Amino acid sequence: MTVSLAPRTAVKRPADELREIAERGEAELRSLADGEASAYEVVAWVERNFSSDAAAVACSMADAVLPHVVAQSLPGVDVLFLDTGYHFAKTYETRELVADALDVRIVDVLPDQTVAEQDAEFGAELFSRDPNLCCARRKVAPLQDALSGYEVWFTGVRRDEAPTRTNTPLVTWDDRNGLVKVNPLAAWRFDDLIDHSAAFGVPVNDLLSQGYPSIGCEPCTKRVAPGEDPRSGRWAGLSKTECGLHL
Repeated sequence: MTVSLAPRTAVKRPADELREIAERGEAELRSLADGEASAYEVVAWVERNFSSDAAAVACSMADAVLPHVVAQSLPGVDVLFLDTGYHFAKTYETRELVADALDVRIVDVLPDQTVAEQDAEFGAELFSRDPNLCCARRKVAPLQDALSGYEVWFTGVRRDEAPTRTNTPLVTWDDRNGLVKVNPLAAWRFDDLIDHSAAFGVPVNDLLSQGYPSIGCEPCTKRVAPGEDPRSGRWAGLSKTECGLHL
């Protein structure tokens, strides 16, 4: 385990070449003889097609299942944590647990402005008045900058999380960020995450067991009642359903 504040800057292959790899990979992993590839088979495909320093894992620190799965094949992989300045204390605690427990390299991805600087320019609590702008400034733009030095990134997006994620592919070309996007856990359910965490002793954010099945920034995340959409606690009362990272 190592900790760093700077993402890597690997030399990237041309976009057309990476896009072709993504398309070929999705077809290959969808058409295995015994059905769709498992999470470990998806990560193994990445290992065969990319150097270890060209890959990054995005992790919200709700749990560390994705970094754990990836690190089995890519030890020392970069784990990007978007430090928006608005996280729950438990989320920061989970980040520390992940840094200590897993063979990964934590990269804290920071916005250009602190919360105080953003408040000074846009007024306090921008998240309550224009959540799209707040997410764009504190999540989307910082991640896009961080990803510029990689060829492939892993996300923990799952198809069961929301109707907008039902058709999530295992591998796709991320045109906005200009790299390959891999979703090894796409077919998993929430209970699969919990079972994996228990089986391997992987750190989990305590909030998951306190009514927060989807954890974002503290001001914009509410508890979810049993049986409700697991993402209904995100931007509750607003039409917003995604922060913009996976659109």
